[in-house]
Amino acid sequence: MASPTIAANAYSNLAKILDAGKSAGKAGESGQQSFGALLKDTLGSVVDVGRKSDAQSVAMAQGKANVVDVVTAVAETEVAVGTLVSVRDRVIQSYEDIMRMPI
Repeated sequence: MASPTIAANAYSNLAKILDAGKSAGKAGESGQQSFGALLKDTLGSVVDVGRKSDAQSVAMAQGKANVVDVVTAVAETEVAVGTLVSVRDRVIQSYEDIMRMPI
């Protein structure tokens, strides 16, 4: 089980990645959202879901939240992180496939 310190460090690292991605730009020449901006938005949403889960857990510990709300927030975080990991794995697999292509 993750401790609050581990969660805080993870959010801090993601925030650093998001700040570094701001220089990538928001839109390409065609007006569509760039891959970097899409990635930044996705990471931001995962961070937001994680912070919501942490806030619900803290509220539960203080006796201010319902157990159902906490379980729902934790489940949403698990789904968001699982999706992010799946996308990361697919990107890595695609990169490896490209690197194996003959020149």
